[in-house]
Amino acid sequence: MEFVTLNNGLKMPQLGFGVWQVPDEGAAAAVSKALEVGYRSIDTAMIYKNEKGVGQALKESNVPREELFITTKVWNSDQGYENTLRAFDESLERLGLDYVDLYLIHWPTPQFDEYIDTYKALEKLYKDKRVKAIGVCNFEIEHLERLLAECEVPPVLNQVECHPYLAQTELKSFCAEHNIFVEAWSPLDQGGEALQDETIKTIAEAHGKTTAQVILRWHLQNNSIVIPKSVTPSRIEENFNVFGFELSDDEMEQIHNLDRNRRKGAHPNEMNVR
Repeated sequence: MEFVTLNNGLKMPQLGFGVWQVPDEGAAAAVSKALEVGYRSIDTAMIYKNEKGVGQALKESNVPREELFITTKVWNSDQGYENTLRAFDESLERLGLDYVDLYLIHWPTPQFDEYIDTYKALEKLYKDKRVKAIGVCNFEIEHLERLLAECEVPPVLNQVECHPYLAQTELKSFCAEHNIFVEAWSPLDQGGEALQDETIKTIAEAHGKTTAQVILRWHLQNNSIVIPKSVTPSRIEENFNVFGFELSDDEMEQIHNLDRNRRKGAHPNEMNVR
């Protein structure tokens, strides 16, 4: 495993395991397998409705708590200062934990304009040492600029949709300038076209790897944190085996040139669902 050091000094595994769209009844088995393979960073959220299943796997695991890095998120309907503090307590109870390592705002939902108050609640949780780090998801540059201007504790990361067809170059550059890591969700294009891309296939064949492994390696070498999701045991293992090879500068550039600025998910400015 490779680690990154966040802007508050906390170390975080650069490769984690995501459980978006994993039903609660299947989350325990998937997370248990991930822990067995070697993952130590698990990414969930209230809206995924699988925090209980994740918590069950953590409880049954023999991995010491201090070796785990657990992330969850406050959902749009729970935004606002007091609502966020309540939602955090509820997430903690479902997970069966005393603290989480990272707590994130799931979307800025700019139409409702509550993300500053929400983030101030995250700052309180951080100062009270109930979370080890705080950050955001799906924030555009304009949202980050306002957050940095109006809040005290800079976010450690911004979790956004990112894959070879949505490289997020401008956002990554802004985040790097402000010592904020980018964490990629849907890093494999949700199992879509990128996995069948001829350029990536050619690179994969040259390394004796799968296209998924090449894409994950591209993320890692871009200094991004990445959280692939799978419920298939063989793929959970495959996605973890990405540290034994390296892409050349030319191969990295070839993949970067595939960028189409094409999203699978909603644009953050339009995602105002509650």
